[in-house]
Order: sequence, then C-alpha cells, then structure tokens
Amino acid sequence: MKPKIKTVSLILILLSLFTWSSKAQSSEKPNIVFIVCDDLGYGDVQSLAPETSKIKTPHIDQLTKEGMTFTDAHSGSAVCTPTRYGIMTGRYSWRSKLQSGVVQGFAPNLIAEDRPTIANFLKDQGYHTAIIGKWHLNFQYVDSISNTPIAKKSKKHLPPIGSTIPDGPIHRGFDYYHGFHHAKDMKAVIVNDKVVLYDDEINMLPRLTNQSVKYITDQAKNKDGKPFFLYVPLGSPHTPIVPSKEWQGKSGLGDYADFVMQTDATVGAITEALKANGLSENTLVIFTSDNGTSKAANILDLEKKGHIVSAGYRGSKSDLWDGGHRVPFILKWPNEVKPNSTSDELICLTDIYATFSEITNVAVPSKSGEDSVSILPALHGEDINSTRAGVIHHSISGHFAYRLGKWKLLLAKGSGGWSSPREREASDMPIAQLYDMENDPAETENLYEKRPEIAEQLLKQLELDIKTGRSTKGEFAENDVDKIVLWKTKPKRKKPKN
Repeated sequence: MKPKIKTVSLILILLSLFTWSSKAQSSEKPNIVFIVCDDLGYGDVQSLAPETSKIKTPHIDQLTKEGMTFTDAHSGSAVCTPTRYGIMTGRYSWRSKLQSGVVQGFAPNLIAEDRPTIANFLKDQGYHTAIIGKWHLNFQYVDSISNTPIAKKSKKHLPPIGSTIPDGPIHRGFDYYHGFHHAKDMKAVIVNDKVVLYDDEINMLPRLTNQSVKYITDQAKNKDGKPFFLYVPLGSPHTPIVPSKEWQGKSGLGDYADFVMQTDATVGAITEALKANGLSENTLVIFTSDNGTSKAANILDLEKKGHIVSAGYRGSKSDLWDGGHRVPFILKWPNEVKPNSTSDELICLTDIYATFSEITNVAVPSKSGEDSVSILPALHGEDINSTRAGVIHHSISGHFAYRLGKWKLLLAKGSGGWSSPREREASDMPIAQLYDMENDPAETENLYEKRPEIAEQLLKQLELDIKTGRSTKGEFAENDVDKIVLWKTKPKRKKPKN
C-alpha cells in the first residue's frame, strides 16, 4: 500500500503546484486604473512645475514620487472627443468622420461597432472592465415606451429618465458604466445602458469618486480571480467649474484652482482605496489629462497670481502649440517602474492600446491600433522601439502639426485654436510654423522660412502617415473618409502686377 500512498501524494503535490502556477500566472496580469482629467494643464500639477504652479496637488505629486513622469507626453488632440477616441482605439480621431470640434451626444457612437477598443481587448484577456465618468464619444438615447431614438431638441435638452442607450460604453467592451455623456448633459446620470436620474453638476465629481472607490472595494472582494480595468475619465476641472462646498475657497486662487484641488483629492481617494484593499502592489495606475487648460479657468487671472497653467508652454486647450496638448502623464507600477523617475520619450495617448497589448503579451487585433506604440520599454528605463516616425497633433479647428524629434511643424499661421493670433488674425504671417522644441520649447521663433528643408521633411512624413491610414508599421489601413484636408488655411493668391 505504501507505493499507492506515495503516488497519491505525488499527484496532490503536482496538482497543488499546478494550482499555484495558474494563480501566479493570473496574478502576472496587473489590475489597471486609468485616470483621465478633463482640461487639466501640464502646469496645474505642482510637482511638474514647482516654480510656476501655485495649486496644491499632494496626491498627484505623490504619484510622481512613487512612479514615472513622462515630460513629453501629448494628447491625441487639443480637445475632448478626439483624444478619447484615440485612447479607446489607438487611432487618431481625424481618421474617422470627426475632422474638427467635438461631438454633442444624441447620435450614433463615433467608434464603429466592429472596431476593437482597449476595453474589449482587455475583456478578451480575462479582465473585468468598467468606466466611471465621462464618455463624450456619442451614443443614442431610445424612448423606453415607443422604442424610437430621441432627438436633441435644444442645447439644454436632457435625455428622459428611463431612456435606454443601444450603443454606449457597455456595447464597446465595458462590463459596467456609471457616469454621463459630456459637460452639457452632466445632470443626466447613466448606469450601464439607462438614464437613471438627474442630479446637480456639483455632485458629479463626488459621485465619480465614491463609485470608483466602491468599484475597487467590490473587485477586491470578488473571488473569481479576474484582474480589472477601471477607466476613470473625470469631468473635472472642465466647466461647469463647481467645487463642492468643502473645497470652495481652499486654494485662495479662485474656483478653478479649488476644483483642481478637489480633483487631486479624488486621485487620492482612488489610490487610498487600492492600498486599503491590498491591491496597490499589483495595480498599474496611470494619470493624465485629455488636453490643456481651458480659457474658462480664467488663465490670465491665475497668471497674475503666479500660476501658469501650461508651465510656460505656449497656448492652451484647443491650440496646436504645446500648451494645447502637452499633458501630465504619470505612471505608477510597483516592482516594475522605478519610483521618482522621469522619461523624456515623446509619447501620445494613442499609445495606451499598444502598451496594454505588450503588458498582457497579446498582439493588437488586426486592423486596429494604427497609431499606437508600446511605451513599456520606457517604464524599464529603455528606449522605445517605435515603428512610428513622429507624433501628429490636431487642433479644435482641424489644423495639423507634426512632431519629429526636436522639430515641430504647424500647418497654421496662428494657434489653430482659441488663442491669439487665430487664423483670421494672422493674415500677414507665414503659411506655416516650424519650431526647434529642444532650444525653443515656448515656440517663440518661427523657423519655417529659414529651414525649409526641415519643414519639407516633416510635411512629407505627415502626408505619408495620412495616406497610408496608419503611422505605425503594419498592414495597410483605410481612413474612414476619402479626403482629409491637410491645409486648413491656404495662402492668399497674389494679385498680378500691372
């Protein structure tokens, strides 16, 4: 009988080793918490611009101490919707039908139903996926009684309570959704695929904070062993600028600064929830913003008080200049990322998709992530092995810019956005701008006419990236529209001399 006992014991040992191995492999996939602020400028984070930031952001500052800060990170656009499209798909939004501006809701989802997203990609890898916050990529509302789509009757028209959503986040890869569509519809609170109640805008940030903490706590109690992906696209500090009563007056700089401080506290609540539930060590936390600070923040008044929202970079939200799209990007991942480290690699928020792909060791699905490059090597102190030449910038009016190494070409006379000079104010200026971002990060000296060979090189690469439907190496891809207008501002024809 002794040999049988040994055999049974050996089998039990092997089974236990297999179970342990399976759990170990499962735990190799980190939980992911991805926080995206709305209209938070690079200079609004005190640790990123200690000399010019007067707003206290202790919790975001703590992330920089515990993780890696990317100093040359850019949103896919200088405004909301296109950046969010790029995050979700790894593809520039101007490859879609959205060539300028933002969407307004009450319309079919901008992301095609058959296009892979980071949500359904991670879901396929065994993740539970949730979005708590702002969508702003369009979806429809359907009347619960007549089962017909609801049209937007006015700017202030809210979708009725009880109306359902046939093409929202839970139809693009998310298991759970709690939030709102965009700022003007913020009162309409949505859970999964239904409008459940109306609530004052001042309550939205506390709501998203509480729901994020609750989600993390619930996932910690979940016994299915699944990792989770929590996407938290906050609606702050975007308008309406509505700090809660306990935050009003805290900064001494005005409502916007108060709202930034409250947003920082939300980041603290989320990271504390991870810690309290024993999840910090195996969770990748990413913090960023969708574009630069809006002029609604009263930028000039803040500047008089010593606070520079763009940390000295030119422009702000909507613009082609770096103040429009250079964003905070901080990443914390214990045992993987060196604390208090920095990277000067040029990256774009479209790179999230390929990065998640490399982290999970699963290839990006065919015909997706056309403009996405994994930044994972940078997290380990290595150079990013990119098949993409450079990064394309885009303004609210659809003007293009191209960044390659230290050079930046802007196909606009002025800001391409809301800052002065706008295009109509820049009639006597050169048709384009070229800046040496290494020696002139504030974009003060236009070298377009002095270095035409550099401008031509960048223009050709931009044209190629548009024409081939992708900026990374891979199978040919098609843009969703046949014609993408490269030059939004054309030079005036000179009148013939008599």
